Amino acid sequence: MTIHARSIPKAWMAWSSGKDSAWALHTARQLGEVDIVGIMTTVTSVYDRISMHGVRRSLLEAQANALGLPLYCVEIPAPCSNQDYEERMRAAMQVAQAQEVSHIVFGDLFLEDLKEYRERNLAQVGMQAYFPLWKRDTASLAQEMIDGGLKAHLTCIDPRKMPVSLAGHAFNTKLLNSLPDLVDPCGENGEFHSFVWDGPMFQHPIPVQVGETVERDGFVFTDLLPLESPATVSSV
Repeated sequence: MTIHARSIPKAWMAWSSGKDSAWALHTARQLGEVDIVGIMTTVTSVYDRISMHGVRRSLLEAQANALGLPLYCVEIPAPCSNQDYEERMRAAMQVAQAQEVSHIVFGDLFLEDLKEYRERNLAQVGMQAYFPLWKRDTASLAQEMIDGGLKAHLTCIDPRKMPVSLAGHAFNTKLLNSLPDLVDPCGENGEFHSFVWDGPMFQHPIPVQVGETVERDGFVFTDLLPLESPATVSSV
């Protein structure tokens, strides 16, 4: 009798450049239920930066290189209507399906409406969503990331929920202890976004230095600049 190995579906990672998507990718690789063959990121064309996170495209490309995965950028305008966004995502899904990709991996943690939105839109084009971190306790998950070697900086914060002084701060235990009581430790409610420059998902670190902090459209963004030597990485 011939025993056939189980076919593992191909997937793209919905990559934000931040800690949740990075840890979701790492976890998905460990679980082995999907084969992640690429990362997909929305980039605001006029700024040439990752949408919401404000991270430079060059650093995104460096992450893809460190992951050893091809990068698929979904270019969106600014401002971007929901219709514009969904049209561009449908086009990206056509590219994915042409490569026999059937799943998209997300780093979402507990927002039910967002999960349902993703599942509904993917179902319309015959694809599935995969959430390897879903319903994890965010306090323990944040500490697990730090203990597991993930290194990141906050690139965008909501000043209505967090002190501006935390903009650009390293994602570490000191930061977790500094967060206001109502802020989720993983920033799942949009309190903050991050850029991961090292961790077990990468083949090598992406050294950065913290640059200028500016306020735009009601949010505070901290620019990150590439460095050549890991020894000079900021760990504030």
